[in-house]
Amino acid sequence: MAGQSHASKYRRSRLKTFDIELQRLKSMRHDMGLIEIGVDALVLPRSAREDAAQSSTLRLPVDQARALMVLLKQQLAELDKLQPRSRRSGRA
Repeated sequence: MAGQSHASKYRRSRLKTFDIELQRLKSMRHDMGLIEIGVDALVLPRSAREDAAQSSTLRLPVDQARALMVLLKQQLAELDKLQPRSRRSGRA
């Protein structure tokens, strides 16, 4: 942690955790190096447990997970098409 700014340390100590239950995938698009996913989700605060690491949990049904995987692959393929041939992932 040497060299971290005070603000960075402050943000880390104030981590809030949530249980996120994905209800429905609504949209997906890429813009300026980010993939944005529109979803309907139930988001509830997660109580801090001493035996568990502080992290949020995403829960989704298997059919939603499969749909998410297909949509992500499609978005990544679209992004690869925009890259010059020499910079496409998995190709030298």
